[in-house]
Amino acid sequence: MVCNCDEAEPGTFKDHMLLENKPHLILEGMLLGAYGIKSNHAFIYIRGEFKAGYEIFTQALAQARAAGMVGKNIFGTGYDLEVTVQRGAGAYICGEETGLLNSLEGKRGEPRLKPPFPAIAGLYGMPTVVNNVETLAYLVPVLQKGWEWFAAVGTERSKGYKIVSVSGHVQKPGNYEIPLGTTVREIIEIAGGLRPGRTFAAVQPGGGSSACIFDEHLDWPYDYESMSKAGSMLGSGAFVVFDDTTDFVKAAYNLIRFFAHESCGQCTPCREGGHWLEKVLHRFVQGRGLPGDMEMLLRVSSSITGLNLCALGDSIEPFLKSVLVRFPDRFEARVQGRQVAGVR
Repeated sequence: MVCNCDEAEPGTFKDHMLLENKPHLILEGMLLGAYGIKSNHAFIYIRGEFKAGYEIFTQALAQARAAGMVGKNIFGTGYDLEVTVQRGAGAYICGEETGLLNSLEGKRGEPRLKPPFPAIAGLYGMPTVVNNVETLAYLVPVLQKGWEWFAAVGTERSKGYKIVSVSGHVQKPGNYEIPLGTTVREIIEIAGGLRPGRTFAAVQPGGGSSACIFDEHLDWPYDYESMSKAGSMLGSGAFVVFDDTTDFVKAAYNLIRFFAHESCGQCTPCREGGHWLEKVLHRFVQGRGLPGDMEMLLRVSSSITGLNLCALGDSIEPFLKSVLVRFPDRFEARVQGRQVAGVR
């Protein structure tokens, strides 16, 4: 049993909050999950930057061990369970489950070729279940209150609750627990609404890897199926709001630069394509875009998708394509060496 707490997706900060404020809830979820699959060893892989969270969780583990909840012959049942806490070293790619498993084994954090999938041959070649912090934390209330309680909210196919990390141009950014199916507009209102005097431009509903959705999607339900139909994804639940002050050229450049830097370099399309797109977008940011660059950005970014061992290469295209198609004038203005009026 492996708990993935290597939260590094741009815009996501729910696991960080749970780690620091609810360490025992995460730990209990890990214990329940391990017991459910008859595992005798559970691991939690914590992002290296989460120093405070690592210390808090380590203390919680020591308390659980002292109470007899971890170790040999737990509560006289004959069941043994050891828990290992491992800190990462700051690599985004280790959030991918097989890259994480390689890192746990002391290897370079690179995704593995699948199949075999971790459930067949995972950590040290053993069948392994890898779950996110939020998933395991929800085990406790679901078992306490019953699956009917959890399934009573949400939509027909996306049931239950979701912690949404709302950031960007809202007045009250933070983590909000909502029933799936809450509309995009309602989530913005829950987070205090837009800043005074500003108008809505876009939302990135699933973190840095997701495409933007726009005005026509404001009253769509925030669930897995609807976000997919809108051309994006719910992803990690990172909900980034953009108002009319956003410079989408700079925003695209910053995201592409992040993904290019975090590529493990194993796959050629991701390794080479990411840095190439970064260089072209840097020209746009400086107002030095060339004729034909926009069409080339779309062609090259789409040619990177679906050709890599993991989803990092696929993360390069969605945001860039969505804003390039929606706001072509913003990019065209940089070809002409000037900035669109009112954008800063």
